[in-house]
Amino acid sequence: MVPLNSYLILSAILFSIGTIGVLTRRNAIVIFMCVEMMLNAVNLTFIALSRHLGSIDGQIFVFFVMTVAAAEAAVGLALMIAFYKNRESIDVEDIKLMKL
Repeated sequence: MVPLNSYLILSAILFSIGTIGVLTRRNAIVIFMCVEMMLNAVNLTFIALSRHLGSIDGQIFVFFVMTVAAAEAAVGLALMIAFYKNRESIDVEDIKLMKL
C-alpha cells in the first residue's frame, strides 16, 4: 500500500505545476488545462485523505468538484470558441482588450 505522504506530495507537485502554468502562459487553452490540473490535484488530495481517514465524505465531495469542473469546461470552451470567431486569437492579452 502506498503511504499517504506520497499522494500528498504528488498532489502538491501537480498543483504547483498548474499554478506555474496559470501564471506564466499566455494561451487561454493552456491556462484552462492548468486550472483543470489544479482541480485534479485537489481531487487527489480529497481521495487520499478520505481513504486514509476511512470516511466517504472526501469521495462524495470529489463528485461535486468534478461536476463544477465539467460545467466550467463547457462554459470556458464555449467562450473561447466565441472569442476565437470574433478575434481569431485566444491570446490572453487580446482577451484583456475586451474590458468594458
